[in-house]
This record gives sequence, C-alpha cells and structure tokens, in this order.
Amino acid sequence: MTAEAPVVPALPYGRLLPVTVHFDDLDALGLLHNARYPVLVERAWTALWNERGFGFEGDWEAAGDSCNAVKELRITYEAPVSRPGAYAVHVWLERLGTTGLTYGFRFCSPDGAVTYAHGTRVLVRLDAGTLRPAPWSEGFRVVGRELLRSGE
Repeated sequence: MTAEAPVVPALPYGRLLPVTVHFDDLDALGLLHNARYPVLVERAWTALWNERGFGFEGDWEAAGDSCNAVKELRITYEAPVSRPGAYAVHVWLERLGTTGLTYGFRFCSPDGAVTYAHGTRVLVRLDAGTLRPAPWSEGFRVVGRELLRSGE
C-alpha cells in the first residue's frame, strides 16, 4: 500500500498552505494561544515567498522585497483551536500598491472548510539603507498579481 498525497482543494483565489500546531503552541486552557496565529500565518507566507524565490538570507541590502515592515495587523478569532495537529492557512493579496500591500488570511482546517481565524496585514517595502518606503520589484509584482483576490 502506498500513501497518497493529500488533495488540496481548488480555491477561487489565493493559496492554501499547510501549517502544524504543536502542543507548546497551546495556552493554559489547551487552546491555540492568540499570539501564535500571526506567527503561523507568517510562516505560511514565508514558505510561499521562499518557494517563489523571495527570501532573507542574512543581508538586508541584498534582501530586496523581503526587506519590509508590518504597518497594521487585524485578526478576528471565530472558533477555538483546541488540539495540536495539521491545519492550513489560506493566503491572498487584497491590494498590491507601489510600496505597500495588504494581504488577507484565514487560519483553517487542512481542507479549508472550517475557519478558526481570519484577518489582514499591511506590509510596507523598505529601502534597507534608509528604512523609507521603496517600490516592490517587478518580479515581486508579477508573483503578487497571481495572488490578488479579484472582484469578489
């Protein structure tokens, strides 16, 4: 008998990325700690951007589009996560501007059917030398446009 790869459901926009909740991510009540949701979402985004060739390897001057800062984070918790195991993060871009972007996310069941939390995060691309806003590269914008949620 051979193991089959899990089926990833078709989404109308964005990507569904697997994440794992570990026992030590739970709080004293046995629930996923509220501060862990953004960490798990960040790990999913990092994996996606690394897969597409964008990442940080220790040099901010060379980091390009990976040199960015969070301007805003909003999250709404819908249902508790009460056990460790396999989950997913559904990610997409709501807006892709010249120097900033807004991404949406859902922390959900592995098949995307159950939403535990959802939100948005605003990032600003920075120049590594001045820490002032800088434009996203064209390569980044090409990948970003593939993730845009359109006309919903």
